[in-house]
Amino acid sequence: MEKVLILLLLVILGFTSFSVEAAYKAPRRIHTLFSVECGNYFDWQTVGLMHSFRKAKQPGHITRLLSCTDEQKESYRGMHLAPTFEVPSMSVHPVTGDRYPAINKPAGVVYWLKHSKDAENVDWILILDADMIIRGPIRPYEIGAEKGRPVAAYYGYLRGCDNILAQLHTKHPEQCDKVGGLLAMHIDDLRALAPMWLSKTEEVRQDKAHWGVNITGDIYEKGWISEMYGYSFGAAEVGLRHKINDNLMIYPGYPPREGVEPLLIHYGLRFSVGNWSFNKADHDEDDIIYNCSRLFPQPPYPREVNTLETDPNLRRGLFLSIECINILNEGLLLHHASNGCPKPPWSKYLNYLKSGTFAKLTRPKYATPATLEMMDDKIQEQVYHDSSKPYPKIHTIFSTECSSYFDWQTVGLVHSFHLSGQPGNITRLLSCSDEDLKLYKGHNLAPTHYVPSMSQHPLTGDWYPAINKPAAVLHWLNHANIDAEFIVILDADMIIRGPITPWEFKAARGRPVSTPYDYLIGCDNELAKLHTSHPEACDKVGGVIIMHIDDLHKFALLWLHKTEEVRADRAHYARNITGDVYESGWISEMYGYSFGAAELKLRHTINREIMIYPGYAFEPNIKYRVFHYGLQFSIGNWSFDKAKWREIDIVNKCWSKFPEPPDPSTLDHDDEKSFQQNLLSIECVKTLSEALHQHHERNGCSRGNALFTSKGDTTDESVISKHMLANDSEELESVHNDRMGIPSSFRFWVLFSCVFSGLGFLVVIFWVHSGQKRRGMKMKHHRVRRRNLYP
Repeated sequence: MEKVLILLLLVILGFTSFSVEAAYKAPRRIHTLFSVECGNYFDWQTVGLMHSFRKAKQPGHITRLLSCTDEQKESYRGMHLAPTFEVPSMSVHPVTGDRYPAINKPAGVVYWLKHSKDAENVDWILILDADMIIRGPIRPYEIGAEKGRPVAAYYGYLRGCDNILAQLHTKHPEQCDKVGGLLAMHIDDLRALAPMWLSKTEEVRQDKAHWGVNITGDIYEKGWISEMYGYSFGAAEVGLRHKINDNLMIYPGYPPREGVEPLLIHYGLRFSVGNWSFNKADHDEDDIIYNCSRLFPQPPYPREVNTLETDPNLRRGLFLSIECINILNEGLLLHHASNGCPKPPWSKYLNYLKSGTFAKLTRPKYATPATLEMMDDKIQEQVYHDSSKPYPKIHTIFSTECSSYFDWQTVGLVHSFHLSGQPGNITRLLSCSDEDLKLYKGHNLAPTHYVPSMSQHPLTGDWYPAINKPAAVLHWLNHANIDAEFIVILDADMIIRGPITPWEFKAARGRPVSTPYDYLIGCDNELAKLHTSHPEACDKVGGVIIMHIDDLHKFALLWLHKTEEVRADRAHYARNITGDVYESGWISEMYGYSFGAAELKLRHTINREIMIYPGYAFEPNIKYRVFHYGLQFSIGNWSFDKAKWREIDIVNKCWSKFPEPPDPSTLDHDDEKSFQQNLLSIECVKTLSEALHQHHERNGCSRGNALFTSKGDTTDESVISKHMLANDSEELESVHNDRMGIPSSFRFWVLFSCVFSGLGFLVVIFWVHSGQKRRGMKMKHHRVRRRNLYP
């Protein structure tokens, strides 16, 4: 019996050691990489990323690829911030002398693969940027990555994949994927790709002849995104096609799609919540991690965010923004504590960061089925709807400036957008000077993309705010992550009454749809001959535009250039040439649009059933989708003229509203057509008034308030977690010391097996020992009996 038990014990111990070995060799070992340089800017980003890595319980190990010169390393203070692998700096190219720090990313990966022992002990690689926050565990094999099929985030602005740039720099331009940011792939794929990634980056960087924004999408035309193209062209060259996911990663402020739980926040762009904003570029030289008790500016509390936006999905975008900065600040707070900084004085915000409420809000998130949906491999060419295919995605945009005049128009348009059933998202392109932006109060009025103001032309000094529209569209195309096939462009002074879709109005790639602007007589005279090579292709259109994203990419720069060109042509401002009653070149932007489209021979389908001006003649059987209240309209003695409300702040003054239009019951019903025309005018103003009323309610106006006041902060404060700092420090130490590469689930099982085996061993020893003792007692008693029998 003893031999059987000993054999069983040996089997258990053997199986346990086999499990440890199996766990170590499991083909699911994950390693996360990110690339930085020596400097304060990357140091605070490193602290944020490392904190989120631990907080999100990201499996596997993480390595910072640190590219520094010998001179930089002598004074560098941040070696302790993350598990680090030092790589030679290529910020200044050793051969060409070109200064291009972004090349350190592929160069660092190549060097790590060749010289790091960790690269020999991994199956899956996750490559991130330093300016990211991890929200939940990202396992490449769970998000869809396969050997030979990496998963990556969508970078739609890499237009060079579709033009001469790809044709010049890869033998397989048709395999060029517009991806970046989040890269998840098998280690074998990375080994094949990395040298080509570096080589193609050098190649594109040297191709200065093709740095133009119309080719690369780089608005600065400095070849700054050569590394991104190096990745896409390198992958195409080695035959790696990506599964493209536009849900896993999100920019703060952008609302996620319904049902999507993003696992990664990329704070590369400026974002705002109400009057609060954050831009990483403002902290380029910030030594915040070496300055005890300093944190980034405090964002609004969650309860304040609830009052800023009623739409649940848009509100989610705002919550992601405050989550991002709060996790950064939490990381800074813990970093300061671990570096011996004195305990900061009590504040409500610090108390919130240490509260159970915040801990609950920022627990690790997990991908939903919607999160893991991949983008289609091919963009749908034709949009006449086929019931067997999904509708193409739509994004609506409109351009404004920082002023109360555009604010009330924004409130009306966004309100009508949500009532209309318009598919997709809406974005306000907000053009403001730095001075105006500091004083601006309307950040929360709409999902916003911020654009440098061109109201005063930076070269000519010409004051022409209308140029902001094409300039803003171009900036948005080059800087935003756009997930849409068709773009609907509106003006701020519009009310949407129903969906404006490409499938209903027959828009297609190469064939945009727009509404008629018959007064653009310059399309028929010398103005068109002067400003376009194809005057016969000039369409008198504007107002509502439905255009394929590829056409807009080709066209936007021409729209801007032609606007500048017509605006500078003062000799042809006359009304008989332009149709401009003021003869001031005010409609130069409209001609810029028509002439730019003509230059590309981009002919429009002109539709008269989309838009109507209130008060103007209409067709009774048409369901117009848009009111354009750009002109004065009236009903009897009542009238509305938007120009009269240019200087009145009715958005920030509680319960301000427009004069009520007449009650329909008081109107003359004898002339049915006139009556219906008046009803349309009433509907337009009523929608504006409803939008303002709801806006005031959302912003905490109470009856009797004369001025706008927002609700005060009433965030509940929960019990502080006493073990927060200690636990986080332990996690940091585990990242440094635990180098076996065994998944955490295996570790728990192995630990359990070892404990169970040890207990089993003790039980066996105790049982054997007890048995021998009992046996000894029996033998002794037997000898005593024999001794008594034989005196």
